[in-house]
Amino acid sequence: MARIAGVNLPTAKRVEVALTYIHGIGPSKAKEITGKLGIEAARRVNQLTDSEVLKIREAIDADYMVEGDLRREVAMNIKRLMDLGCYRGLRHRKGLPVRGQRTHTNARTRKGPAKAIAGKKK
Repeated sequence: MARIAGVNLPTAKRVEVALTYIHGIGPSKAKEITGKLGIEAARRVNQLTDSEVLKIREAIDADYMVEGDLRREVAMNIKRLMDLGCYRGLRHRKGLPVRGQRTHTNARTRKGPAKAIAGKKK
């Protein structure tokens, strides 16, 4: 079992797909990593040698911010916006959509389940 950046990669999946299990690495970065290291796209994680896993681990550590560091930086950016009191920070603080979506209807993911209003029946 390959363990990279504190994540156990699924052994039966292709290397490109398995790398996307690491927070901060999507399909394009996974393809970039495998291309840079010369690992074929069809290879599975259980077919990798220990040296190849070590190369992948070193490449990710050197070039990409992943997992805990990335989560911490994103959280710090959101906290900075909230402390500034800017519009985006206020939206984060109130738990409302941040990027200009409508809230009259929809926005249930951010706002939570609908609350009944007393005397609203028609």
